[in-house]
Amino acid sequence: MFTGLVEAVGTIERAQRVRQDARLIVHAGRLPVANVRVGDSVCVQGACLTVVAKRGRRLEFDVSRETLDCTTGLDQAGPVNLERSLRLGDPLGGHLVTGHVDAIGTVLAFQSAGESKKLRLRVPAKLARYVAPKGSITVDGVSLTVNRAGRTTFEVNLIPHTLKVTTLGRLAEGARVNLEVDLIARYVERMLGR
Repeated sequence: MFTGLVEAVGTIERAQRVRQDARLIVHAGRLPVANVRVGDSVCVQGACLTVVAKRGRRLEFDVSRETLDCTTGLDQAGPVNLERSLRLGDPLGGHLVTGHVDAIGTVLAFQSAGESKKLRLRVPAKLARYVAPKGSITVDGVSLTVNRAGRTTFEVNLIPHTLKVTTLGRLAEGARVNLEVDLIARYVERMLGR
C-alpha cells in the first residue's frame, strides 16, 4: 500500500528482456534505501514492484508480461517516480494507492494556470465512471485531486512543488501515463452491485 506522495525521482538505467518479462535496474536517486530489503514493495511510476536485488543505490525488479501489457514506461530507460510502501504508523498524506495500474491514459493538454499547470487526460471508457470531481486518482504514481471529470476525460492541477519533485513536469501532449482509480470507488460499486 502506498500514498501517492512521491519520495524521489529515480532512473531506469536498464530494462533487460527476460523471455516475455523484463528485469529493471533502477538507480534510486534520493530515495532512502538503507531500510529497503529484497522482497520489499516499491511503487515505480505507479506500479507496485518487488525488489529482487539491491546493489548500493540500485534496485532491481522483475516485471511480468502482464504488468508490461497494462503499463507504460517500464520497458525503457528514463526517469520514474518512486515511493516505498507504507509502514504501520506512517502518515497517510495522499490517498490509499495499491500500485495496481488500471489502465494507460493519454495527455490531451498541459497548460499553464498561473504558477501551476492544468493537465487534461483521456481515461479509457471502462474506468471513467470511477473518476469524480474532488475525488482522488493516481497518475504515474502521484496522488492527485480531480478538478473536472467528463465522459472520458478529466483534469487535475499540478502545483509547482509537484512539478518539481515528480516526473509529471516532463509531460507533453500525447504522452501516455499509468492510471490507478480510487480504490474506495471500486469497492463501493461492487458492494452496490453496479
